[in-house]
Amino acid sequence: MGLSLKTADSFDEVMRLYTPTVYRIAFTRLKNAADSEDVSQEVFLRYFKANITFQSEEHRKAWLIRCAVNCANSAAGSAYARHKDNSEDWEQLADSEMLSDNVTEENFERGERRKTVLGAVMSLPPKYRTVIYLFYFEDLQTDEIAKVTGLRGSTVRSQLSRAREMLKKILGEAEI
Repeated sequence: MGLSLKTADSFDEVMRLYTPTVYRIAFTRLKNAADSEDVSQEVFLRYFKANITFQSEEHRKAWLIRCAVNCANSAAGSAYARHKDNSEDWEQLADSEMLSDNVTEENFERGERRKTVLGAVMSLPPKYRTVIYLFYFEDLQTDEIAKVTGLRGSTVRSQLSRAREMLKKILGEAEI
């Protein structure tokens, strides 16, 4: 990769590389684009201020994911977030993928299925959304998820199992 493992070196490159991941982690917890952007900025501000040297690129990624999870959880726990309705933000995000110029019937159907699955995932309680995202989209193993979320490995495995059962039930009703 060629990046320095010091936070002060190649800051722009680290931001470019990891902002999408940090943003998506925040979005799966908060279900709101603006709040997710705020969390992303907070994560990279903390990264910049940390001024540490990482053992490896995996260590840097794990640190950023842990920070994103913690910041998103803090933002979700605020009085502002508890009284806010974010139900339509994820739908707008899913719809934005359908606005390209070359939407074929096959792409449209795939997009509709993705929207249905995304809706099912976003309807899960936050603790299940987080582990589902980290497992399926960030390709983290359950032990890695446990480290970045501060949960025990057995808790992560049971949350994944419960989330899968909930998704089967929700998606079975949707008949995709």
